[in-house]
Amino acid sequence: LDNHIDIKLLAAETPGFSGAYIANICNDAALIAARRKATFIEKRDFADAIDRVIAGLEKKSKIISPEEKRVVAYHEAGHAVVSWLLPEVDPLVKVSIVPRGKSLGAAWYLPEEKQLRSESAFRQNLSATLGGRAAEELVFGEVSSGALDDLEKVTKEAYAMIVYYGFNKKVGPVSFYDSTGQRDITIQKPYSDATGELIDKEVRLLVGEAYSAAKTLLTENREELEKLAGRLLKQEVIEKDELKELLGERPDGKAKLIELTTTS
Repeated sequence: LDNHIDIKLLAAETPGFSGAYIANICNDAALIAARRKATFIEKRDFADAIDRVIAGLEKKSKIISPEEKRVVAYHEAGHAVVSWLLPEVDPLVKVSIVPRGKSLGAAWYLPEEKQLRSESAFRQNLSATLGGRAAEELVFGEVSSGALDDLEKVTKEAYAMIVYYGFNKKVGPVSFYDSTGQRDITIQKPYSDATGELIDKEVRLLVGEAYSAAKTLLTENREELEKLAGRLLKQEVIEKDELKELLGERPDGKAKLIELTTTS
């Protein structure tokens, strides 16, 4: 091992990994170092190994047109800028437009070990997840199909906020979550059709507000978005130190640029 390997950082970047997963990462890191005929296993070898285990093999044979690559770069830059400006989103450690598995790019975060999440943290995460789609609309005037996974995550999270955690004034402080798993399978929804319509409406409002917040942040920080996307197009991967150089220090406390609250 190289003397500069930070074991604590590697541990923080692999939360919840089983011993088998960690063994795979160590093995892959050694193989990656061996392929480049290195004497020591370095930090970048572990970073590549973690990427491979989490997101899959790098798809070097995948053909991406220059225009598609530009869309991916702005999409990932959108995630990065919005999440960087929202202090309750997990710290961003890397952004990549290297195709891996089914993904054309990714933003990597360092999850903090928290047992509880506030409503504001949920809302900020919604905005960060929608940052890619918002960046596409802002820059290109339309959106692509690349946000499918983001939309799925946001929709599930928004329904959980309202149906499980009671984060909505109109629906009220109620939860339809069944922790026992013993609900009669013939009962599809434990609430009326009217309540279901209200939930659907509030979910759309919640997601719409989060999307508007992301677009506002990107509009007000368009220069940072352009710089980050341009750098991604040049070198494909940007790590934490370089992100700090491009975007500055992350804000402390609540986001000062826009209030992620709702009147619902």
